[in-house]
Amino acid sequence: MQAVRLKAGGRPFAHIAQYHSELTALRRDLHAHPELGFEEVYTSRRVKEALALCGVDEIHEGMGRTGVVGVIRGRSTSSGSLVGLRADMDALPLAEHNDFAWKSCKQGLMHGCGHDGHTAMLVGAARYLAQTRNFDGTAVLVFQPGEEGYAGARAMMDDGLFERFAVQSIFAMHNWPALPPGTVGINSGPMMAAADRVTIEITGRGGHGAHAYQTVDVVLVAAHIVTAAQSIVARNVRPIDSAVLSLCAVQAGDLGAFSVLPATAKLVGTVRSFDPQVQEMVEKRLKELCPAIALGLGASASVHYERMYPATINSESESLFAGDVAESLVGADHVLRDIEPSMGSEDFAFMLQTVPGAYLRIGQGAGASGSALHNSRYDFNDDILPLGAALHAGLIERAMPLAAP
Repeated sequence: MQAVRLKAGGRPFAHIAQYHSELTALRRDLHAHPELGFEEVYTSRRVKEALALCGVDEIHEGMGRTGVVGVIRGRSTSSGSLVGLRADMDALPLAEHNDFAWKSCKQGLMHGCGHDGHTAMLVGAARYLAQTRNFDGTAVLVFQPGEEGYAGARAMMDDGLFERFAVQSIFAMHNWPALPPGTVGINSGPMMAAADRVTIEITGRGGHGAHAYQTVDVVLVAAHIVTAAQSIVARNVRPIDSAVLSLCAVQAGDLGAFSVLPATAKLVGTVRSFDPQVQEMVEKRLKELCPAIALGLGASASVHYERMYPATINSESESLFAGDVAESLVGADHVLRDIEPSMGSEDFAFMLQTVPGAYLRIGQGAGASGSALHNSRYDFNDDILPLGAALHAGLIERAMPLAAP
């Protein structure tokens, strides 16, 4: 996109823009071959092939099952510094409704969140860094599986990611359709919410709908729980704090048996929050409220509360640093340093609990599809590939600068 090229500056961007078409071809190939978490066999192979062609110093595979780590040493390593860059690789269990030539070739799977673009951007950074090596230290490029609900970041860490590659800081970025191309967003605190899964199982007594007095109606209990659960955030969370509780699915009875009241029902939903104390309060109130409501109506209910991803919290110094690097590329007018957090979640949070770092959003606009993330007509905007790769590369060069001659 011409607007992006005009606004982006610096040596990394100019260098990487020369192989924009190759990065686009890689991204579209990955888009056409989507894979779910821990099944990224084709994707990992393409990443390894690309890194080998880039001339990286080491390629490590099999971390977190299908993860890949590339290592690039700078022109000097006397600083002893290691800095990590992370990209996610997995796709979604979503049928694609696009018509372009690179649409998914796998029924029911698609890259609906842009991880194909994230992978291509980090490959672009690898190529530039391996060719130029204008830094003093070691760049560790982490290609992570299973971000979409599989906690692939944690799996890589369980396999010794940070023991084997003791980075002092780590950075990641995600495309953001709500921001225009050429724009970068960041803040010095929460970027994404914690994601918890809630399962509520209700047990009553089934029977004929014409004789409801002989039953304990779990559908009625479920309805009361759905309504009452909304009071937890509305009447327990301070307005200046943030939380969302959504019961998103109900399973009870048989649609073909219109006169049969079922004996069991299940509700499934999610809780999103930033503050651990808010998170604990919501869990506690759900576990108190649901059984009490069920008991009051003659039924029983159990609550299974699973903490999936913690909140993604940027560390202050790394956030300020990343914002400065972004400014050097696109100018201060195109860096939002106080972007509002999202109630979505991200398993990069696990890495940030262990290593200081920052998570950025890179604007891509809605693109030709006009669609947001996790939409069946979404597609990554290839115009921002050089900018994303240059931002990755700039983080490495600025974090580990070569000594002046």
